[in-house]
Amino acid sequence: MALFEYKQCGVQGNESECTRVYYECSGAGPAVMLLHGWGCTHELFVPLAKELSRSYTVYNFDLPGFGRSDEPATAWGMDEYVNMLEAFVAAHCPGPVSLVGHSFGGRMSILYASRNVVTRIVLVDAAGVRPKRTLGYYRRVYTYKLKKFVVLKIFRRPDLFELWRAHQGSADYKAASERMKPVFSKVVNRDLSGCLPAIQAPTLLFWGEKDTATPLSDAHLMERLIPAPTRLVVIPGAGHFAAFVEAPQPFAREVRAFFEMEADGQTGTHDGKQMPSYLEGGER
Repeated sequence: MALFEYKQCGVQGNESECTRVYYECSGAGPAVMLLHGWGCTHELFVPLAKELSRSYTVYNFDLPGFGRSDEPATAWGMDEYVNMLEAFVAAHCPGPVSLVGHSFGGRMSILYASRNVVTRIVLVDAAGVRPKRTLGYYRRVYTYKLKKFVVLKIFRRPDLFELWRAHQGSADYKAASERMKPVFSKVVNRDLSGCLPAIQAPTLLFWGEKDTATPLSDAHLMERLIPAPTRLVVIPGAGHFAAFVEAPQPFAREVRAFFEMEADGQTGTHDGKQMPSYLEGGER
């Protein structure tokens, strides 16, 4: 158990913010970063950390804003979260690391891997693909803006606006603290699809077939856009937490085999990509 003090610099180069990040480190060997989803903590990955620590140095985080870590003092977006991870890696881990990210942690993994050399990536029901905007979506957005203008500018009642806004948005947004609400808004509106072609590390996609938060179509898009060897594993009937609720044992087995395959340097071909032999066969 440890705390990493992430010190950010202001525009003048002076230290402007220090965020304490809680993490647990176990095992020995090449480094693996475990990055949980929004609203969760490092506890989600404790069983996998125990499994991987037999052969790897595993860093299991409470990401800023969750668990025992500080909330960011300002409204962080994806760049700030990945800047923090880059600073941690620079301070603790010589050489490329491996990434395992669920949902929001998958967002971090995609952006980190698009601008850094990594050994391998496991994306678990990962977020990062902006959903298609329907007419209903735009109707809700402009209704919100109109109500905001009327209540704040015409009636000048910020108290009523805050009361109304508290009942809007997703369950994750409603559950967030006042400091984390703008963070949530920033990260969920960042489309990382354009980062996927820059990922050069072998990638395992692990998905719940009935995931409604990050639908299976997102996984298929990632599989197409990531040029590196990629394998998609789908758990029939499972949801957003397939790896931790419906199929924890298959998840651990798939990750272990994926990591062992990389360590052994097994290779093959699949769909025109240079594929490790374990990855042959695509979706299952």
